[in-house]
Amino acid sequence: MPEITMPRLSDTMEEGVIVSWLKQVGDPVERGEVLAEIETDKALMELEAYDDGVLEQILAAAGARVPIGTPIGLIGDGSGATAGGSGPESAPPAPAEQDPRHDVAEPGTRTVPAATAGETVAADTRGPAGRKKSSPLARKIADELGVDLSAVVGTGPGGRIVRQDVESAHRAAELDTPLAAAPPTGFSPAQGDYEEIPLTGIQRVSATRLTESKQQAPHIYLTTAIDVTELFGFRTQVNATLAQTGAKVSVNDLLIKAVAVTLRGNPSVNVSFAGEKLLRHRGIHLGMAVATPAGLLVPVLRDADRKSVSEIAAESRDKAERARERKLRAEEMSGGTFTISNLGMFGIEHFTAVINPPEAAILAVGAATDELRLDDGHVVTRKILRVTLSADHRVIDGAVAAQFLQQLKELLEHPLRIVT
Repeated sequence: MPEITMPRLSDTMEEGVIVSWLKQVGDPVERGEVLAEIETDKALMELEAYDDGVLEQILAAAGARVPIGTPIGLIGDGSGATAGGSGPESAPPAPAEQDPRHDVAEPGTRTVPAATAGETVAADTRGPAGRKKSSPLARKIADELGVDLSAVVGTGPGGRIVRQDVESAHRAAELDTPLAAAPPTGFSPAQGDYEEIPLTGIQRVSATRLTESKQQAPHIYLTTAIDVTELFGFRTQVNATLAQTGAKVSVNDLLIKAVAVTLRGNPSVNVSFAGEKLLRHRGIHLGMAVATPAGLLVPVLRDADRKSVSEIAAESRDKAERARERKLRAEEMSGGTFTISNLGMFGIEHFTAVINPPEAAILAVGAATDELRLDDGHVVTRKILRVTLSADHRVIDGAVAAQFLQQLKELLEHPLRIVT
């Protein structure tokens, strides 16, 4: 009987969350039909069927967080399909961690309802006389936490003890512990004085990758102030020229193009660290950090140096919108060689950004502000933009990084060179 397993849908994916099943137990399935929606660390993806037949079992409910390669369903000829979704001869799948953001199980699933989400119904539900029934996962966690199962009240089917019961009992025991037994240092919030908000898949992966970046890549930071007065005027001229087409170019679009042109002239920054070697990328694929309700996403503009400013404007706007709607494909967020993070629209004048591995550099862009400058002995008002380059010192020396910023500043202060 063909198994439906959690596929690898992105290069950094280790597990996926089943958002919803679009097919139910007993439904006919054709190769290529969409079975379910899967949330990866980057996007919402569709899981397609690889076989024809009937969906006989759903082994992981909506909301379950499942490692790559773990069975989540079975397709057969229909003879094994039941109302409850479990076949008589199937073995239980590996336990899938439940995402707390989803608390409704799909009809016909093999896992238990939300109160016991994350645990599967095993064949050995009956324990020896005198011992409370409990799931294998509950017993494992009880051993790890030192919880006595005989004192735990089960909320699963037939009074069965499930993972949530064990964890609740453990928390209750901790709350009953005298305060004197608590460690003398550290903050312990009062009960009910906080709200637990589960991390999204994007946030969990970002936390892991950025922590590794700060721990493994020795960051160096270089900041320069750029006079963008002429750049703002140039943007006005470009938009006037494009007015009849309906297209519009932002300062950020011009900045992206300028960075791409600078990388083309200084490929020593368009690199990655790879153990005993350095990878110098031929393509200039710029990541564009976009804040979304689910966390930070980085759509990639491929071959940005070969695109016109208007093409960059259209593509960046389209990808930013689809990123916020979680409609980007995985390949649209992979393969970047350099990232730009712009917080200028929030009024932030200067900040440093964490390198997005395996890239070796990221440019943090602040807001352009009016500042007084001397021009031939006269005080004038100019628009000044500060950018900070974070670079991996293992592959980018300070002088190389400084030269990159010098060249970028020259381009932005003479914007006609960006498009010529």
